[in-house]
Amino acid sequence: MTSFKSHFKFNKQERSGIFFLLFFIISVQLGYYLYQSNTENQPSPIQHDAVVQAEIDSLKAISLKMDTVRVYPFNPNFITDFKGYTLGMSVEEIDRLHDIRKKDEFVNSAIEFQNVTKVSDSLLNTISPYFKFPAWTQNRKTKPSNTSTSSYKAKKVIWKDLNTATAEDLKKISGIGEKLSARIIKFRDRLGGFLIDDQLYDVYGLEADVVERALKQFKIITKPDIVKINVNTATAEELSKLIYLQKHVAESIVNYRNLNGSINSLNELVKIEEFPAERINRIALYLSL
Repeated sequence: MTSFKSHFKFNKQERSGIFFLLFFIISVQLGYYLYQSNTENQPSPIQHDAVVQAEIDSLKAISLKMDTVRVYPFNPNFITDFKGYTLGMSVEEIDRLHDIRKKDEFVNSAIEFQNVTKVSDSLLNTISPYFKFPAWTQNRKTKPSNTSTSSYKAKKVIWKDLNTATAEDLKKISGIGEKLSARIIKFRDRLGGFLIDDQLYDVYGLEADVVERALKQFKIITKPDIVKINVNTATAEELSKLIYLQKHVAESIVNYRNLNGSINSLNELVKIEEFPAERINRIALYLSL
């Protein structure tokens, strides 16, 4: 009996060893139990991959949207090399457009743009919705073609000179009253006389259909003798006398000239902030280099 009890009689060091052994066994058992529980509760690898893939696809879509070049409405007459490249135009197509601009000529419709540049129909359909031409170029109605022989002889139109017309002459046009006739003459006087018929569209408050009626009876017969303003030597005050240029724009032109040297082409003016690019063809009539 004494021998049997001796098996359960341990000193302090042995009892500590037994305690740590039991603690280790229990810890291992508890850890294994927790691991099994977490494994059962975790979603399957397929479900996890699907969620991650959805997030990746979403991020890709956002990235592609951010990388897309947004196109704003623009006047195709002033397409630069970089702009043409981003639109998908070839070097030859861009050069054809620049060639007519060097002659101070303009395109005023998508069809004219294609005729000049020779772009494909598919590219034209893609970029033409963003074309923004000056309003006056779009207000004129296309004359219907007459394919059949007229049954009557057309009346001969006796034109009146737009540069010598009086207020009374102008008031004979439907839609032009006292105020508008006076405004037309004042505008003409500030210009020094109309150089082209279409300048009548520039008179404030004059509707396009009224202009069309007026141009059926009036046209420029005698052109005024205009002394052009040298854009490289004129002061801001002299430039601002041109009705198409506001004073702050005239000052910007002088500042641009001082910073960049002489202006070599009137097309450079469109680079100036707030310059009325849509009227460059009008302004060019009164400027020289």
